[in-house]
Amino acid sequence: PARGGLGSGVLINDNGDILTSLHVVENATEIEVIFADGTESPAQIVSTLPEKDIAVLTPSKLPELLVPATLGNPNALNIGDEAYVVGHPLGLYGSMSAGVISGFNRSFRPQNSEERLEGLIQIDAAVNPGNSGGPLLNRYGQVVGIVAGLANPTEDSFFIGIGFAVPIDVAGGAAGLPPY
Repeated sequence: PARGGLGSGVLINDNGDILTSLHVVENATEIEVIFADGTESPAQIVSTLPEKDIAVLTPSKLPELLVPATLGNPNALNIGDEAYVVGHPLGLYGSMSAGVISGFNRSFRPQNSEERLEGLIQIDAAVNPGNSGGPLLNRYGQVVGIVAGLANPTEDSFFIGIGFAVPIDVAGGAAGLPPY
């Protein structure tokens, strides 16, 4: 986004690769990532999956202790399962919201986009600006999706109860992760 934009991401391997939403970084002239321990690093986009709004970032500097996320199987989810979203909504760093899995194979057109995203997981955990690109977690703390955005029929950019995530098996394809 424009200067000063903020999103979230998921560390997926020991190389330091980070999955995030493409719309968070695609127009950025500079990308800076901040790890949980406070380590800051410039990062580059190394791969994209535009039809799923996914980007892979590689930072130039890694923290001393690198702990990749544990990935789960989104195909094992059921409607009503617990769901958690972690990110930086409205600049509130490290926030978590809880809800449930509300549906599968949903489509949604992000604000300011001509393209519809397909095959998404629908959730009712709160999703707000700053959550995009962050993890959707199952009850075991495993990443099962990458948050794509929120339904906003009023064109407001605040949560009304419907959020969406790209399944991690699809999103991970941009980073060469094996499918489930």
